[in-house]
Amino acid sequence: MKKNLVILSGAGISAESGIATFRDINGLWEGHDIMEVASPEGWRKNKSLVLDFYNKRRKQAHGVKPNEAHHILAKLEQYFDVTIITQNVDNLHEKAGSSKVIHLHGELFKSQSTADPRLIYNMHSLEINIGDKCEKGSQLRPFIVWFGEMVTMIEPAAEIASSADIFAVIGTSLLVYPAAGLIQYASENCKKYLIDIKSPAIPPVKNLQVIEALASVGTKIMADELIEDLYK
Repeated sequence: MKKNLVILSGAGISAESGIATFRDINGLWEGHDIMEVASPEGWRKNKSLVLDFYNKRRKQAHGVKPNEAHHILAKLEQYFDVTIITQNVDNLHEKAGSSKVIHLHGELFKSQSTADPRLIYNMHSLEINIGDKCEKGSQLRPFIVWFGEMVTMIEPAAEIASSADIFAVIGTSLLVYPAAGLIQYASENCKKYLIDIKSPAIPPVKNLQVIEALASVGTKIMADELIEDLYK
């Protein structure tokens, strides 16, 4: 029986593929107050601005390819029961071949009804425009969890984290909640990794190995070690 390997991934893993984040100096969010394009208030104030912002992000992400870190995680399914919990809204994990991916903050290539949040659609184009409506006749919006909205997938993610035999955090600072709290759900005896180019200052965590490196480099170090342990 394969061990459960649970991955929490963040912006650092996508950055190596060329997807900038709002924390970057020249990031995609520059020139926009975050609340203008990523909040219910911003949506009510200027739907066209919000739709245009995500249309541009979608077009940029469409041509982006997974990097070595994404591919390594997909290949680890040969050895482990891998579940990826990602804070990213891109589809790079899926492009690389990972079969179990939970998106905490939504998915860039899906749209959502404003009348019924349960109505979520795969997009067949790269744009959502004013006048694009759901089956109930309401305007479609990006399927993104905005600031001030509930992270509805956090409870299933916490349950999965609690079942981990190995828990790895890749490319995230562990400072953004509620996702940052997921490592606390992993058992004390669970082997844990933190892979980030700059190790964040966090409270002590039992059985935690910190690898201060780019996601692609650190993920390979972790994968080699985990596979070697299987044959000891």
